Amino acid sequence: MNATQENRKKVLIAGVGNVLLGDDGFGVEVANRLMSHKETPDWVHVIETGIGGMSLIQELMYGYEALIIVDAYARGGKPGQLYLLEPVLPDLGGLTPSQLRDYFADTHYATPIRALSLLAQVARPPKTLRILGCEPAELDDMKIGLSPAVAAAADKAVGMALDLLKTYSDEGLGHVADEDVTQEQQQWSPTVQRK
Repeated sequence: MNATQENRKKVLIAGVGNVLLGDDGFGVEVANRLMSHKETPDWVHVIETGIGGMSLIQELMYGYEALIIVDAYARGGKPGQLYLLEPVLPDLGGLTPSQLRDYFADTHYATPIRALSLLAQVARPPKTLRILGCEPAELDDMKIGLSPAVAAAADKAVGMALDLLKTYSDEGLGHVADEDVTQEQQQWSPTVQRK
């Protein structure tokens, strides 16, 4: 990749989560490590959004080509299990204006997928989306700091994110060569009733 290509590429890595809820702070921890990592390319912007979906939307309005969301993601696996998911945003075209309003009503607690769905209503979302998730051990307890399994996974997640960036091309982000990581495409659906 030459210098012109590097300047043209725009990848956003967004660490999501609440550091006051133990393992829910996984995404924030990984983002903080990537911000100071010497191998994070200068054509990549890393932020931590906490739990506010609106800050993610505002950042994405700058027009990134790719987005990696890093977050705790409970799927019933073993604590520390990493997931690399390729989200498919829900089609909201069949919702009435009232249903859309209900879907986006509480933007302060917007999930990343809900935030991306809102972005798709007002602008073009990144063409390449990935969620780098980690199975939490403790999610709802008020505590600062990650459990041992999730802290170890945070180290591995930093390496995975850097590996994804190394494979970045005009076609987007690739996958990682790690059989211990669940990698799949996942469809999200709106949680409002259609009338």
